[in-house]
Amino acid sequence: MLLYEHPLSSYAQKAKIALREKGVPFSAELPATFGTGSTEGPFAASNPRHEVPVLIDGDLRLFDSTVILEYVEERWPEPPLLPLDPGARARARLIEEVCDTQYEAVNWGFGEILWFRRATGALAERLKAAAARQTGELQAWLADRLGAADWFGGNQFGRADAAVAPILNRSVFYGLGPAAGSALARWHARVRERPSVAQTFAEFDAAAATMAAAADTYTTGGRRREYRDHRLEWMIKSGGIEVVLAELRDGNIRFPWPAG
Repeated sequence: MLLYEHPLSSYAQKAKIALREKGVPFSAELPATFGTGSTEGPFAASNPRHEVPVLIDGDLRLFDSTVILEYVEERWPEPPLLPLDPGARARARLIEEVCDTQYEAVNWGFGEILWFRRATGALAERLKAAAARQTGELQAWLADRLGAADWFGGNQFGRADAAVAPILNRSVFYGLGPAAGSALARWHARVRERPSVAQTFAEFDAAAATMAAAADTYTTGGRRREYRDHRLEWMIKSGGIEVVLAELRDGNIRFPWPAG
């Protein structure tokens, strides 16, 4: 079984954590055409969106991390990552949805400034400040969902924990983690000790160390960063519409399939 992925992608990390929790063997591969928008090759043939992750299991090709996790849960039901109670299952999916949309967009926006230098000077500071405020609000929401429990699903690690782990860890990497000693900070310390998460985070750290050197590739058009709907919304509502306009002019961003 093959997983097309990028170690920095929170969506790919979520899939890897789930597969590793299930003990499912897989090979991970960074597509050679990732970020180029190329319509050629096996990666593009597997996912017209040209996004990671993509899971290839025999003749089956699946994209979208949530769809992949649903498939993994149904094909390998043990150990379960979703609780039996319908309400608890819905709460886990809700946490995953917020992490995949609102929270991922904030992390992505901060990375656009930190790694890809999409803005400089006062504009960069305003965008980073907006990301910091929004991160705090999202972490407060997550802290309410966690409460006094060890895991977001209660007594056992589950689907919501797999979704939160890469998102919150990126905030910690950016220096925007939860307050030391808080329940959410203790959860992060706990989750990073799980073998499935520790391996995935180690891969993230190794890839993150190379991002400064790779940034020029994305600003000169060799590869193009993708604006998904929530990412575009983040940049505009946070005051970065001039960033979007400059990127459109310079041709160093792309939009999801189908092409415009």
